[in-house]
Amino acid sequence: MSRTGAVCWRRGLVFVLPGLWVLAVVLWELLSPLGTQFIELLAAAPAIACAGTGRRQCVLLGGGCALVALLPVGGHDAPAATRLGTCGAILAVVAASYLTSGRRHRLLGELEWFKEIAATTQRALLRPVPPRLAQLALAGGHLSATRGALLGGDLYEALATPHGVRVVIGDVRGHGLPALATVAALLGSFRDAAHDEAELPDVLRRLERSLRRHLAAADHGDHVSGGENPAGGEEFATVLLLEIRPRHEVLALNCGHPWPHRLTPSVTGGRCALAEAPGEPLPPLGMFPLPARLPPQRLSPLRPGEALVLHTDGAEDARDPGGRFFPLARALTEAARDERLVPGAVVERVQAALLRHTGGPLTDDVALLVLHHQPVALPMTPTPLARSGPRP
Repeated sequence: MSRTGAVCWRRGLVFVLPGLWVLAVVLWELLSPLGTQFIELLAAAPAIACAGTGRRQCVLLGGGCALVALLPVGGHDAPAATRLGTCGAILAVVAASYLTSGRRHRLLGELEWFKEIAATTQRALLRPVPPRLAQLALAGGHLSATRGALLGGDLYEALATPHGVRVVIGDVRGHGLPALATVAALLGSFRDAAHDEAELPDVLRRLERSLRRHLAAADHGDHVSGGENPAGGEEFATVLLLEIRPRHEVLALNCGHPWPHRLTPSVTGGRCALAEAPGEPLPPLGMFPLPARLPPQRLSPLRPGEALVLHTDGAEDARDPGGRFFPLARALTEAARDERLVPGAVVERVQAALLRHTGGPLTDDVALLVLHHQPVALPMTPTPLARSGPRP
């Protein structure tokens, strides 16, 4: 039986369960060889309907079935007083279940409304990346470790600026909803600084100042309210900044973040290699002040057809039930076994492989961002028509 069929079968069973309960009580009343009275059990039918479906119509239907079952039938008829008491109990349970069902319906409606607001807020915070910037095709994806949340402590953004395409990917300490405020501070700062600052190191300094102001304000608010800062002054974020210039030179500033992978698609088998710059990366933001000099590191130029896959450490640290780490490089190689690499398909395949590998809930958020150098043929400029008529 398929999963959808199993769900439909369970829903149908829950719907008819009050009627089955009434039928079982009546049959037991009629067929019991000891003359034992079970008619009082009919009062449970409305409560079963309320617990099963939560619908008022089902509660009324369950109560109606129970009342009909009180009619005298053959066999061991219950005394009138017993039937009258059972009828009162059924009506009381129907009234209580009806009110409970209404309150449950209102609470479910409010819950759906709050979930819609939260989802809209999260989508506004981590906006979908544009499908194309200059000669780059892009796709991003995020998996949250928090149940019911679209995102948590991971962030990414790609912007076309006068200085080239600038990209950020980061991972805030912790995950889930408590990390959203720090993500909002970093993304808001990057979206302004990427356009305003001519040099990539100045963008990173803006991010650091924004993070420190955010942490100071959060710490001050906890002291004023008498609460305790769960970060304990140890909040930090790993950040990778990239600047892809018009000639496809790639500059990078890495603050403790995993280096991206470079994909080279091929019909005979894609290649995946770590796009790592020489030298040690900087410490994560928030742990130590940035040094006075921040020379950007140069990665190899992004050639036509190649792709850079940026990710957070949740992708490499994910484990299966046996404790084995997720083979990210192998999954990317499999995703690149196509001469025509599609960024969205790469994200979907890696996410599906990751979920199959873990076989259960994630322990950390996972973000993926694919930048594919996909040149497009520019339309030819039409030749201006010769001017006819007499010259002025």
